[in-house]
Amino acid sequence: MNDADVSRQIQQMVRFIHQEADEKANEISLSAEEEFNVEKLQLVEAEKKKIRQEYARKEKQVEIRRKIEYSMQLNASRIKVLQSQDDVVNSMKEAAEKELLHISNHHHVYKRLLNDLIVQSFLLRLKEPSVLLICRKEDLHLVESVLHSAKERLLRIDD
Repeated sequence: MNDADVSRQIQQMVRFIHQEADEKANEISLSAEEEFNVEKLQLVEAEKKKIRQEYARKEKQVEIRRKIEYSMQLNASRIKVLQSQDDVVNSMKEAAEKELLHISNHHHVYKRLLNDLIVQSFLLRLKEPSVLLICRKEDLHLVESVLHSAKERLLRIDD
């Protein structure tokens, strides 16, 4: 073999080695890129999961705040209704007190009212062995005078 053949053969071997090196470099590059993509995908999925969890946590907090606010508004509404009811009851009580003072000046009307109230209180306490009747000092004589007729009315109702 002459020098030219040896040189050509060496050149051919060098090209072959370069080609093998290039192929191996491509394989390594593709393998590295594939590993990079897998790792990147895992990181992206992990971050997506964290974001979803954070979003779910915040959504739950918002829902809890909404429920608390609704409950507070409902309670405020209830308090407002109860306050209105209390105001109405108080105004009715004041009106009844004024009307009772006015009626107490009319002897016959007041006597009939006392009789009705005594009968009603007896009916409410019907199963009690005794009933305690309380009245104002100025009404004591009037109450004693209607007590007998109230007992008779109660006996007629009981029959």
